[in-house]
Amino acid sequence: MSDVMSYKGYSARIEYDDEDGILFGQIAGIVDGVGFHAESVEDLRQAFHEAVDDYLETCAKIGKEPQKPYSGKMMFRVSPDVHRRAALAAELSGKSLNQWAEEVLAKAAG
Repeated sequence: MSDVMSYKGYSARIEYDDEDGILFGQIAGIVDGVGFHAESVEDLRQAFHEAVDDYLETCAKIGKEPQKPYSGKMMFRVSPDVHRRAALAAELSGKSLNQWAEEVLAKAAG
């Protein structure tokens, strides 16, 4: 069972509010807050699609570039020892550090 919906390159994590008896979600990975809700899974899927479509249409109307969930660029710091071991592992596997890190991250992320 998955608690994530995807549509047109956008994803949303789905949650349940027992007090109100609704399913709800918000588009993940963008700063613009775009949420949706419904009482059934089928209606939630439709609400999610409508939310993404409305977001894209609104951006087009106001001349704003819609945010993409992720740019593909990651910058983070690791200890010098981890950096050394990762660079060595990449070199020994015949790959650049970027190629190696992408494969390792993809495998870890499932």
